[in-house]
Formats: sequence, structure tokens, C-alpha cells
Amino acid sequence: MGIFERYLSVWVALCIIAGVALGVVVPDVFNAIAAAEVAQVNLVVAVLIWAMIFPMMTHIDLSSIKDATRKPKGLILTLVVNWLIKPFTMFGLGYFFFFVVFKNFIPAEDASQYLAGVILLGVAPCTAMVFVWSQLTRGDASYTLLQVSVNDVILIFAFAPIAGLLLGLTDISVPWETLTLSVVLYVVLPLIAGVLVRRALLGSRSQNSGGEKNTARLAAFQAKIKPMSIVGLCLTVLILFGLQANSIINSPFVMLLIAIPLILQTYFIYAIALGGAWFLRLPHNIAAPACLIGTSNFFELAVAVAIGVFGIASGAALATVVGVLVEVPIMLSLVAIANRLAPKFNERAKQH
Repeated sequence: MGIFERYLSVWVALCIIAGVALGVVVPDVFNAIAAAEVAQVNLVVAVLIWAMIFPMMTHIDLSSIKDATRKPKGLILTLVVNWLIKPFTMFGLGYFFFFVVFKNFIPAEDASQYLAGVILLGVAPCTAMVFVWSQLTRGDASYTLLQVSVNDVILIFAFAPIAGLLLGLTDISVPWETLTLSVVLYVVLPLIAGVLVRRALLGSRSQNSGGEKNTARLAAFQAKIKPMSIVGLCLTVLILFGLQANSIINSPFVMLLIAIPLILQTYFIYAIALGGAWFLRLPHNIAAPACLIGTSNFFELAVAVAIGVFGIASGAALATVVGVLVEVPIMLSLVAIANRLAPKFNERAKQH
């Protein structure tokens, strides 16, 4: 493990501090970054997320996806957690904290807005960042792609009905441009680029004597671009916190109150997914991404819907932004837990 991965939590913490400081000192820079968006997808952040994802995409062997479909347990786990458990536990925790625990600190109208925001986060399973978490846990790249792809298909049909049910609204306006563009930017394009690079470096390794040389060339290339993921992650964190610097400084107490149920929800869902993976005897390289997909969020979509339905200055939009801010540090802690449990999961997977 290189110095970037070994001290990743330190780099992220420094980027959080730097982001808030720079957001206050040079807000115009971050305002310019915020203005660079299409269909409410920020292009600067999109490029950085692309940089995070691309290194893992070079590990994906499309021919192995057929084999991955023959191992349905990991896929079933993430689908059950994402669509049958997570949205409803998020609603329950949000309601409990905003309307019961924090009722003396939050007006009822604001509580409804915050609840709406956390619901939108709970109904949007991760699409992009999960490739980063999978890479950090040495997950099966092809299987992770399969899991994300199936979730994206379900997302298209299930997001609006589930969100509408939990929000108590008869009609949810889903920004289809945002959804489509995000999937293209964060899944399709990096996948195509990764597959093309992989094929160019490997050639027909199974049919010629240069196979080992080509494999070594691919491995060397993967090692060279691996730091892209960490650099992209750190810069993304810096930008996100820079964009929200004033909110963090001006409303720290409110953001803390919103963060509490989001943090508890993340660890709670992770515990459920981890227990399911243990029960199903999944190996670490499948169990880790399966659990992490269910705990992280498709924050681009959640933020876009919150802004579109409730307005950019709404409590719902603020809640989704808090979800963005707390996700990376929490997910890094879950990655550490997954890696520490790897030997136990692999040993159990061998038992029948």
C-alpha cells in the first residue's frame, strides 16, 4: 500500500480544512467552479470523479461479467439493501430525529424539509463513487460494474415512485437529463475508455508468446495511474467543502443536527449489509463492494431533485448537501472496516 492510500484519511482531513478556508478566502474561484455545470451536473467535479473511476475500469474484463452473473448472491444483497431496506430506514431515522429528538431545536416546517432531503439521499444508491470504494477494498471490478449497472436500471424506474411514496407527494419531477448525463459520465464513458486501453495494452495475449509481456505492461500502466483515484478524491473533497464553506461556518449547528441521522443511517445500513454478506458467505472482493454500494449515495441526483422540487435555498437542498459532505469521511472508515475484516470473510467463504 502506497503512501497515498496509507494516509488517505489524513489527506482527506487536510482537504476538508483547506476547502473551507479557501471557500472563505477566494469564494469567486468556487463560484466559477459551481457555474460550470450542465443539467445540474458540475463538470469540474465530473472530471475529477471520472479520474477516480477510470483506473478501476482498466481492471474490468467484460468477458468475466458472464461469470459474475452466475454468482447472484452479492447482487441480491445489494438490491435488497438498496431498494427494500435503505429508503425506509432513512425515512424512519429522519422522522425520529427531526420530529422527536430535535423537535425543540428545529421548527416543524424546517424538519419536513430536512426529512425530504434525507429521503432523497436514501432513495439514490451510489453510481460513481462506489468504484473508488471498491478499488480501495480491492473488490472484484467486473462484479462491481455488474452491481452498479443493475442498480442504475432499477433506479430509472424505482426512484420516483419510492421517493413520491415517502415524501407523500403524488408527483416527483425527476431531472432525467441529470440522471442520464450522470450515468453516461460516471459509468459509460470511463468503462469504454478503460476497456479500450485494456485491450490496446493486452492485445491477443492468449494467442501469442507476448502474452506475459503485455500483461506486465498493463499492470505497470495500472500502477502508474492508480494515484489518479486518490488525487481525484482529495480534490473533489476540497471543492465540495469549498463550495459549502459559508453554510458550514454560518449554520454549523443545523448542519450537525442533519448530519446525525445521516451518519447513523450509514453505519446502520452497513451493519445490515455486512451481516447479510457474512450470512451468504460472500468472499471479501464481492462482499465489500456490495456493502458499500448500499451505504453510499448518488448525491448528484439527490441534490438535483431537491433543488428542482423544493428550490435551491430549501432545507431539503441543504440536507442533501450535508449528505455529500459527511459521506466521504464516513465511507473511508467503512473501507477500513471492510479491509480489516477481509481475512475473516475469505476464510468463511471457503467453508461450506
